[in-house]
Amino acid sequence: MLNLQPTSATPLVTQIVDGLAAQIDEGALRAGTKVPSIRQFAHAHQVSVFTVVEAYDRLVAQGYLVSRPHSGFFVRKRATPGTSVAAAASGPQGFDSMWYLRKIFEHRHLGIKAGCGWLPGDWLFEDGLRRALRHLAADDADLGGYGDPKGYPPLRQHIAEAFAEQEVQVHPGQVLLTQGSSQALDLAVRRLVRPGDAVLVDDPGYANLLFALRYQGAQLLGVPRTPQGWDLAALESLIATHRPKVFFTQPRLHSPTGSVASLAQLHRVLQLAERHDLTIVENDIYADLDPEPRPSLASLDQLNRVLTIGSYSKTISPNIRVGFLLGHPDLVEDLAQLKMISGLTSAEFGERLAHGALVEGRWRKHLKALRERLAGAHQQVAQRLVDQGFELFHEPKAGMFLWARHPALPDAVALSNEAAEQDIMLGPGHLFMADLQPTPWMRFNVAFCGDERLFAFLKRSLT
Repeated sequence: MLNLQPTSATPLVTQIVDGLAAQIDEGALRAGTKVPSIRQFAHAHQVSVFTVVEAYDRLVAQGYLVSRPHSGFFVRKRATPGTSVAAAASGPQGFDSMWYLRKIFEHRHLGIKAGCGWLPGDWLFEDGLRRALRHLAADDADLGGYGDPKGYPPLRQHIAEAFAEQEVQVHPGQVLLTQGSSQALDLAVRRLVRPGDAVLVDDPGYANLLFALRYQGAQLLGVPRTPQGWDLAALESLIATHRPKVFFTQPRLHSPTGSVASLAQLHRVLQLAERHDLTIVENDIYADLDPEPRPSLASLDQLNRVLTIGSYSKTISPNIRVGFLLGHPDLVEDLAQLKMISGLTSAEFGERLAHGALVEGRWRKHLKALRERLAGAHQQVAQRLVDQGFELFHEPKAGMFLWARHPALPDAVALSNEAAEQDIMLGPGHLFMADLQPTPWMRFNVAFCGDERLFAFLKRSLT
């Protein structure tokens, strides 16, 4: 049992982590010992389940505990001399608890989803999808078999033509369709990263990617984000010190900050990539939400050392699970083989639906209306947050996200736990940090922040 102090200035999560870590370091809890389950610990210490989940996950990330599916949490055998705790904790053992934490904070049953990563259903292209579904049902298309390993050819052709409009010269054979951008990122991680590899990532960054890289056993090197893109001095220093071979990044409408890298920054990153033989994985899944026709890393590099990833989950529907990646022909062939090994082909039915929605004639009108709706939401939500004393990292006026912190809040986890009990999903910032450390920053999805109950809760909790 730990002697927790609820009135202390030290957050309960930190007290639990420090207390259990001390017991393990001192030998009071020996390697292989099973610790109380999350619910048992919460009940015994009269704390929230969310608090215990967060504490246990940090202990896993720091190498003190290991999560075993269907069995619980156990004290991990400590790292041998010369092996860092971070490296020991970066393998698959930390994935289950991290997934569990993520699942808690993204439960769809919570009424106000202010921290989620998707758009409301009535903001998506539901009408276009229904029209495509009716057309597909009336079509005599053969839906038997597994389909093309790279995906539905007409959709790949459409994507190649869309990228040509963005001045990316690409052949349909360089387009690989995937089950959402998550599979595309997973394929890239498995092809480009080996356990122990040093890998550059945005910090804060795309949470699902960070989890996948930890599961792969990568050493994450966080490149600090700025409102203009990246801290280039820090990026150069990390490259010089660690000699990484891959940089996973999101230059446009970045999650969670909403920032957009400037053209000068894009050029500089490509110069560094050329000089140090870096492969860049550009996660460009919010491109369709961008009202500005700006260049991408893919357009500047012409897919020489850039692998770019896109998705229709954010604009058509997440349920059809259609994403894609484009890259150098040799790399795409390797990724297609990995796709076949892990799941054969992607679902042609969903790809046909996406293609039908894209070509039925109202797609551009939908995107224009969606961008305008998001711009209006940004203006309103940004003002409401500022009025309540929040500091905004950046005001992109586009995309889905605002990244904000409040001076009265040293760690966003406690507030997120309290919010979940009030039917509100917040986006605590540590989920997006390369090192999982506590942070006051939070991600707000402007499309879900129109409910007055959210701001009433924030006012009660922060004043």
